[in-house]
Amino acid sequence: MSTLDATRAELALLVLYLNKAEARDKICRAIQYGSKFLSNGQPGTAQNVDKSTSLARKVFRLFKFVNDLHALIAPPSKETPLPLILLGKSKNALLSTFLFLDQIVWLGRTGVYKNKERAELIGRISLFCWMGSSACTTVIELSELVRISKSIEKLEKELKLSDKYKDEVYRNKVKQSNERLLALVKASMDLVVAIGLLQLAPKKITPRVTGGFGFLSSLISCYQLLPSSAKSKTT
Repeated sequence: MSTLDATRAELALLVLYLNKAEARDKICRAIQYGSKFLSNGQPGTAQNVDKSTSLARKVFRLFKFVNDLHALIAPPSKETPLPLILLGKSKNALLSTFLFLDQIVWLGRTGVYKNKERAELIGRISLFCWMGSSACTTVIELSELVRISKSIEKLEKELKLSDKYKDEVYRNKVKQSNERLLALVKASMDLVVAIGLLQLAPKKITPRVTGGFGFLSSLISCYQLLPSSAKSKTT
């Protein structure tokens, strides 16, 4: 393949990536929390970027609550244990509520919804919902990671006399484990971000800490949205 063909292929992947509304939202999220990290809650250009990007992101999330509402009423996998099913449904309910209430917050910040005090209260409730969904996700990913680890150990015992990395099932399990571990790290970071935004521990989780964790979490989200072919080149 010539250099020009390779460049075209890379640009085609970039166009495909940027055409995703979710990808654009996560890029804006990285800008938002990067600005929060730089501003550390102090007035200035970085804080203005943080606030304006936060408001712009809410437009990307309009009616997005329907996705988790659909997941909430969808039948669960028969192989999933009941506790994980309940946690998953709780996560969907909390995240759907957060995204729905976030639309009211957007209406309040744009001046359409006039009751500022109620809009602020709704915004705080929505953040508690997001924190709850992040906590559920953390427990789910940790539990799934343990389940996959047990499967990998079992496969290793069965494949001890052969090259385990030549076994497709083993490779898929390792891939799933890596993906779950990354999702666990992201969910844990989002939990810290939610605590920071709610100012539940203002002395320990400062705006800079919140911004730093949010920025790293956003980078992970951007990576997770990459096409499989692009991910393989980074590993």
